[in-house]
Amino acid sequence: MDANAPEFGANRDAMLAKLAALEAEHAKAVAGGGEKYVQRHRERGKLMARERVELLLDEDSPFLELSPLAAWGTDYQVGGSVVTGIGVVEGVECMVVANDPTVKGGASNPSSLKKGLRAAEIAAQNRLPTVNLVESGGADLPAQKEIFIPGGATFRNLTQASADRLPTVALVFGNSTAGGAYLPGMSDYVVMVKERAKVFLGGPPLVKMATGEESDDESLGGAEMHARVSGLADYLAADEEDAIRIGRRIVRRLNWRKQGPAPRTGYGEPVHDPEDLLGIVPEDLKVPFDPREVIARIVDDSDFDEFKPLYGPSLVTGWASLHGYPVGILANARGVLFSEESQKATQFIQLANQTDTPLIFLHNTTGYMVGREYEQGGIIKHGAMMINAVSNSRVPHLSVLMGASYGAGHYGMCGRAYGPRFLFAWPSAKSAVMGPQQLAGVLSIVARQAAAARGQDYSEENDAAMRAMVEGQIEAESLPMFLSGMLYDDGIIDPRDTRTVLGLSLSAIANGPVRGTDGFGVFRM
Repeated sequence: MDANAPEFGANRDAMLAKLAALEAEHAKAVAGGGEKYVQRHRERGKLMARERVELLLDEDSPFLELSPLAAWGTDYQVGGSVVTGIGVVEGVECMVVANDPTVKGGASNPSSLKKGLRAAEIAAQNRLPTVNLVESGGADLPAQKEIFIPGGATFRNLTQASADRLPTVALVFGNSTAGGAYLPGMSDYVVMVKERAKVFLGGPPLVKMATGEESDDESLGGAEMHARVSGLADYLAADEEDAIRIGRRIVRRLNWRKQGPAPRTGYGEPVHDPEDLLGIVPEDLKVPFDPREVIARIVDDSDFDEFKPLYGPSLVTGWASLHGYPVGILANARGVLFSEESQKATQFIQLANQTDTPLIFLHNTTGYMVGREYEQGGIIKHGAMMINAVSNSRVPHLSVLMGASYGAGHYGMCGRAYGPRFLFAWPSAKSAVMGPQQLAGVLSIVARQAAAARGQDYSEENDAAMRAMVEGQIEAESLPMFLSGMLYDDGIIDPRDTRTVLGLSLSAIANGPVRGTDGFGVFRM
């Protein structure tokens, strides 16, 4: 790769522009409910959600924030009124979930719910303790029809985590009402802030309406009452900082031990400069690029043992280590997956399962090859072999969408529906059933054939307008911010951070055992 080439410079400039746009959207999530509500929150002497997270984590330790653009493209605040991510507390990697009370009092909307459920899924898959930083008025009532039924999974997940010996800790800083009261009620450990925490199924107005009883906040659900009378609070904190101190000490006493392999020591950083990752992916994703250039900038010592390099060259496979963790890598080289690539991937995934080696999928694929020659050659059954292997593989999978990720190629490369432990996207990524021009072209052909079958003339002017409209829609819906807003990934990352993000993910994965499968089912030959 020539970092001085004009193409490299153009790619770099395009990527930096995408990163600037991404930073602007992240700023919306950080801003919470806006200056007015942030100021009101501070005037009450309260910390912001991200400040609470920062105090909870070990000093100078990383925080892998997840789904920061949840709700992007909807009527809800970017970020989904909740902060989620993986951080280190007293040396223990924990899933941290913090309500943002500056956004409608921390009320949960459909995006908040999906974000919280995804965080719980990650915690369960990777055996992570969970610390909830609670201040929420419950459900965003106008959206209750989208929250109530699926929202019950939040409490089911808490109780199942406890049964699976995954500790759950609730630090309650303010209101935790209605359904939100069950969050501390179903946690293993509960800390409440004196004179601030309010936990009740129904507040004074609802109690008055339901029973006619007159009551006040403190006697109905105050922190001191729950610590002295109901027993819901295990610890009574003097203030927010004290609650966080107590929470850290709870985690410290968990006697937590990782069940997965420890990373090897003595590895080196990549020989090639990760800064180069900005200029590798062309802005036009129809232009191919060599994923080995990416691999050389994310793996330890830039040391990569390629597997089957002369067979199925459109897919690069091989072995490496990343932050001391052994990994197998599958990376698309020329976009299209042929029968040879599918068979190569199937064998490689089987080998990784035999050696209990996690797999990293680097996406840049337009899907499986179509056409008479390839159909007759068995592309369906060979693609099915690859998807079978991905579906039944039991070693942890991590996916990074670098460029295109279209059609069944998205599935074969372990897209969201195939349960990767983590899935991240670069700002250059696009994902859809097919490319915008291809999809619009297919619709145009179908419309032409339908008109001919009816004996009608076909309007070229209407066809051009239809194609432009469809291409614009598919282009917008395949962009990473749109997909991230729907939680189809776990976050859009700066390409230069890929090694760090994957390293943090592998470390989190190692909290649980890493074992391959004993069987894959029937492969069609």
